[in-house]
Amino acid sequence: MARNTIRLVVILGTISIVGIVAMQVYWVSKALDDRRMAFDQEVRIALRKVAEQNANYTQTSLPHKNLINQISPNYYVVNVNSALDANVLEHFLRNELINSHLNVDFEYGIYDCGSDNMVYGNWISKSENRPESIGNQLPKWKGSDFYFGVRFPHQTMYWLGQIDVWLVLSAVLSLVVVFFGYTLFAILKQKRLAEVQRDFINNMTHEFKTPISTIHISANVLSKPEIIQQPERLLNYVTIIQRENSRLQNQVEKVLQMTQTENKFLKLNRESIDLHELITKTTRSFEVKIKEQNGTLTLDLGNFEACIEADLLHLSNILYNLLDNALKYSGEKTPEISIQTQIFPKQLFRKAYFLLKINDQGVGIGKEHQKMIFDKFFRVPTGNLHNVKGFGIGLYYVRTIVEAHKWRIWVNSEIDRGSTFGIEIPIF
Repeated sequence: MARNTIRLVVILGTISIVGIVAMQVYWVSKALDDRRMAFDQEVRIALRKVAEQNANYTQTSLPHKNLINQISPNYYVVNVNSALDANVLEHFLRNELINSHLNVDFEYGIYDCGSDNMVYGNWISKSENRPESIGNQLPKWKGSDFYFGVRFPHQTMYWLGQIDVWLVLSAVLSLVVVFFGYTLFAILKQKRLAEVQRDFINNMTHEFKTPISTIHISANVLSKPEIIQQPERLLNYVTIIQRENSRLQNQVEKVLQMTQTENKFLKLNRESIDLHELITKTTRSFEVKIKEQNGTLTLDLGNFEACIEADLLHLSNILYNLLDNALKYSGEKTPEISIQTQIFPKQLFRKAYFLLKINDQGVGIGKEHQKMIFDKFFRVPTGNLHNVKGFGIGLYYVRTIVEAHKWRIWVNSEIDRGSTFGIEIPIF
């Protein structure tokens, strides 16, 4: 699928999801508001009837103003002009609220002007199961000397129960949104994977094609009988074949390393290793390459015993890959590579560990790419320049082996100021 097509699908899909979610939120909110207004209206009608029944019972008149006052979203106060009998009031409330369409639990209280306190009445429910947390004193209201209060603790749940169809539709919509989002994520991931795999195949083809062609040409020259009469030329072509064969072997080794790290049953042959001794041995093979470019390799190994448990082969490969990258990405500068080891004692929330740092003064890595350099096949974009060969699997292999050892790797880098790779090895 073309990049523009995928971008268009993502944009249209995002707009569609945002629109659908916005509409759903609007309709659910509107349905909840309508249910809230209907509930308030039904409660006011029921409480007015209770007040009228109580006025008839006590032979008094009702206040002309502020008969019913809503103190909070779930608490109503009803003014009357006479003292209230709790038993009579509860009877009226049951008739008007429980026997009406308001199938919701409530509690009531009566104001006692003599003690200036709300006297708690009762918790009324069809189930007759009164929660232990209910029964606290209801709040007072300063508007009258005779009034009673009714509170609906489960009012919100009642509203939600009235719009259960909308809630079910919202849940289904949420699943659709999650599924669609995951689908878009999978498409983008597969697209990126396809791109990096294509780049990998192109790089691998280029890397293999050049030495194979060189070996083929050299073999054709060596197949001619007259080459025996030219020892220097013979030696030159033999050297070319050996060099290109070594290059091919190194590239195949990198691919095999990647294949091995993707094995779910990767086993590490841990053994006791002197880290300083291994660093010294590994760097010897790089001294010739660095000297060819008039570069320097500095070892700053700490004055302590660095004995660790690790897989010798994989740890050697880690060092080789990091040193090889430091050398390759020196750019036009003279290579200046340093290896340093440090030891950090145990801290409050962290165990003691060895720190292995490999530093170069090369081209550096941009901040936007530093989180991706350990991804498989990823190579820092360099435009149309291909002066640095590779498959983008070296650092992926390094990270995989480091994580398999339960170690930690990080990188600090600035453009044109070099890079520092650090590996933290816990001390057990």
